Formats: sequence, structure tokens, C-alpha cells
Amino acid sequence: MTVVSEKITTIAVVKSNDSNIKNNKQVSFMKTNIQNNYKKSSFKERVLLLLIALMSVITVSAQKTLINIDQLTVNEHVSTIITASEPIRMVDISTDSVAGDKPLDNVVRVKPKTGNHHDGELLGIITIITERYRVQYALVYTSKIEEAVSDKEVELVERNAFHNPDVSMSTSDMVGYAMKVWNSSAHYRSTFTKANRLTMRLNNIYVVGEYFFIDFSVENHSNLPFDIDELRVKLQDKKAEKSTNVQTIELQPSLILNRAPSFRNGYRNVIVVKKMTFPNDKVLTIELSEKQISGRTISLNLDYEDVLSADSFDTLLLHED
Repeated sequence: MTVVSEKITTIAVVKSNDSNIKNNKQVSFMKTNIQNNYKKSSFKERVLLLLIALMSVITVSAQKTLINIDQLTVNEHVSTIITASEPIRMVDISTDSVAGDKPLDNVVRVKPKTGNHHDGELLGIITIITERYRVQYALVYTSKIEEAVSDKEVELVERNAFHNPDVSMSTSDMVGYAMKVWNSSAHYRSTFTKANRLTMRLNNIYVVGEYFFIDFSVENHSNLPFDIDELRVKLQDKKAEKSTNVQTIELQPSLILNRAPSFRNGYRNVIVVKKMTFPNDKVLTIELSEKQISGRTISLNLDYEDVLSADSFDTLLLHED
């Protein structure tokens, strides 16, 4: 989490229904001037004045000052939990008098470091940027524990739409596409591997935007349930077993749809990885391992030809109901 130290002037912030008085005065002043000019002008000039009035009101309404920002009362003995509806990409706290961290992808936790503050004192501003929106809160100190906010969920009306250049596909859209893949019938039949009375099979590969959606399944032919320890995705040499110098690149999936900890008979999952190219002497490997010390492990190797065929299913996936 990004924390920026900044000298904050202590001010008392009082929340009321008249928080927009300053903006309303600006709009009223402009309205009076425009009305006076409107009576003296021609038709073309009147149209121009109306456009100017509209743009002026939009500009004033788009501005947000400290008095317009929603407040959160905080106390040094209470951790304030802020929960967003989607993964948080950046957090900024404008003062070093408030500590904060991000324990989960969509959760921020803040708390004043000390109680050396006055009631109503503005400690700083917290800015939260997610994949598709941003929100700001003024952190106001209270000495009364019962007045401190302990749990805050970002409401729909508080969100300001934001185009994040680092996010080409939001997590919610990614999950939606993955569910379509999950519900689609298998197009691959010949790509599979067998080991330890397990069969691991490739069902589909789709490409959407900058991502591969890889759909695979595992059949358990034994009477022992499979307790999943780890699901790994790697790029490695095709003839690793015959080489003494093996290069393996671990890949971090952008999404793992099925988080089930174990399965008895069958298992299916869809993983999402960044689109890539790799030479013919390497394979994309999906590896599933068991928890026990002598646990079973099974892996599926995908050749570049398998990955290339994903392009043919792009249109089908986007229009499939």
C-alpha cells in the first residue's frame, strides 16, 4: 500500500445537508449573469449563452472539495475495515498519523497511530482505486470508541467511474467468461495424460483479449479422495527428463475459477493466464499435486499448437449464451 506523508492543517469538519453551499452560490451567480445577458442577446447569442451555462454547471458539479467528501470517524482503539466490491489496485493515505494495510485483495484496514488528536480533527484523506472505480474518504478523529466506524462497505453512490490503464479485463468480467467456458462442451479429445490412477484432460482453450482461458478436468479412478495441495502453471523444456540443464518459468494465473480443496471422483477447473508465445521446444504445463508427503502428482503438457488453436474459439465464446 502506498502511504504519502503530508502536513495536514487541523480543521473541524461538520457534516450537514448544506455541504454544497459554496457550489450553489457559484451556480446562482452565473445564473444571474446569464439571465441578464440573455434578455439583451440575439437568437444565436442565446444558444451560445445556454451552452456556456450548461458547461459551467457541469464544471462546478464535477469538482469535489474537503467539505463534499464522505467522512469516516476513526479511533486509535478501533480498526476501520473498508470493503470494496472488487480487487483494490492502489491505496493512498495522505498522512503518516494513520496506519493502514491491505489484508485481502478487496479490503483496506486503517487506524490512527495515537490518540493525540482533538475531536473532529481531520487526520487525512484515504483514496482507494479499484479496477473500475475510485473513492475517497475523509478520516476524522473521535475520542469516543462508540462513534468510530468499524466496518464500511463502499456504496454504489460513492463510486466514481475510473478507467484503469493497467487493467485490460476486470476480475468480474474474467469470472463471467470463465463460467461460460465451464458450461461449454469439450472441444479437445486427444490431449490427456494418465498417472497414479488419475486422468488429466484438456477440454478447451479460449482466448479473450490478452488472456488464455484453459479448461481442464481430472478423473480419479481410485477409491482415495484427492486433497489438493497446489495448482501450478509452468513454462518448461519439452524434453526436461533427458536434460541436466532444465529451465522452468513459473507462471502466476490471473484467475483460478474452482477453489475446491479436494475431490473424490471428478474435478474440473478453468484457469486464466496472460496470452504469450513460446518456442516449440517448450511446453505449457499444468500441474496438480496432493497434500500428503507421498501424495500423487499429475501434470498436463500443452504444445504451442494447442495454444494456437485457441484463436478459433474467440468468437464462439463471446457470443455463446
